[in-house]
Amino acid sequence: MPDFNTWDIIKVPFPYTDRPVRERRPAVVVAANGIQQEHGLLWVLMITSAENRGWPGDVLVSNLALAGLPAESVVRTAKIATIEIKEAERIGSLPAADRGLVAQHLITELARSTN
Repeated sequence: MPDFNTWDIIKVPFPYTDRPVRERRPAVVVAANGIQQEHGLLWVLMITSAENRGWPGDVLVSNLALAGLPAESVVRTAKIATIEIKEAERIGSLPAADRGLVAQHLITELARSTN
């Protein structure tokens, strides 16, 4: 079974929230350690084209080659999913320069959810 790390960019069948289909698309791993070892799962955030209408919390990917992405893209921090690792394929890594902002958006949203 593959082993993934936080900040890996992977290609996975990402579920849509508005229709009963899944499309293989890039995503960034935001939780891998315990849930991967214990349950074979990853928590991921959707990556989408920067050409799409922007959402609050989107983070532009600063290095496409390192990320393994073919076109200008953003991490859509509002779209999180749980994925089985058997469905994931590593394609790159989120640049270090982008990680802090992605983490900040996640922490902010989680903090708002507990109030």
